[in-house]
Amino acid sequence: MGKVAPPHVKYIIYANFYVEGLVEKPDVIGAIFGQTEGLLGEELDLRELQRSGKIGRIDVIIRRENKRTQGEIIVPVSLNRFETSLIAAALETITRVGPANATVKVTKIENVRKAKVQYILDRAKELLKKLSDEELPDSKELITFLEYVHKMKTLIEFGPEKLPAGPDVAKSEEIIIVEGRADVLNLLKYGITNVIALNGLNVPKTIIDLSKKKITTAFFDGDRAGDLLIKELFMNGVEIDFVTRPDPGKEVEELSRKEIMKALKNKIPFDQVRSYYEKLEGDINELKMIRESKRISDPVLQKLKSYMEDIFKTEQAILLNENLDVINKVPITKLGEVI
Repeated sequence: MGKVAPPHVKYIIYANFYVEGLVEKPDVIGAIFGQTEGLLGEELDLRELQRSGKIGRIDVIIRRENKRTQGEIIVPVSLNRFETSLIAAALETITRVGPANATVKVTKIENVRKAKVQYILDRAKELLKKLSDEELPDSKELITFLEYVHKMKTLIEFGPEKLPAGPDVAKSEEIIIVEGRADVLNLLKYGITNVIALNGLNVPKTIIDLSKKKITTAFFDGDRAGDLLIKELFMNGVEIDFVTRPDPGKEVEELSRKEIMKALKNKIPFDQVRSYYEKLEGDINELKMIRESKRISDPVLQKLKSYMEDIFKTEQAILLNENLDVINKVPITKLGEVI
């Protein structure tokens, strides 16, 4: 006997059937297994798939009327979308159930994961409304939350290096190369799904291979590190077709939709700027130093920012040691006496 359902159901196939005679559930299930046998080879044989747990128990809902039988077939599967589509199409080849003529028509293939995400979003909104004793987030906060969920569900890992990417990198004729995961998420937020990240300072082989088959646009931050990354790309064999940059000092991960679209619209052929990058001084070591200094400076700035907020609230000066730890607080009016 087959399992009730695969351990991780990915899709559910729904199909309507119509039989010119009175039949029972076992007749319909027998027709499904019997008339699809051998159509798709051993790897997609329904009995084998059910034994291995890749197809769950097939459910049949029957309604009888005027000596005819109609109803619905429900098949939970744990296969990829291509295999699932083949199984669904195979169901439509059934022409007889028992002694009677029959027709089967697939009505839909439900993406279970997508349905779950939608349920979570809908249920989350309901639960938020019930939190009457707490302050509800405004519409902007809720939209930001929903955008975050949407971005996370479309982010994929691509290639053996598991690079952060959008879902259309493989099938798109054009790709956009960015530096990191945050850059990918920001572009996904605005519906740009053919984006992939280096995910580090070294150039992955996957990026090199993709650039030989697809039209490639390099899109990096508007600083010296962005310049050096573009140089690293073409020095390591990446075939760059176009280059675009945000305004000086801007980072891709913080750009608005308008800024992203403007940058992509104004991309220029790499051949027009190749000589600039060939002559550009600096290498991967300088790039590492820039990124390391940024990692160090970010927490420092956050710490100083928190101190500034404290100063405005308390009107007290804060004295720090060389490690930026607080050693004393004094009223601003008495700061001169202490120093």
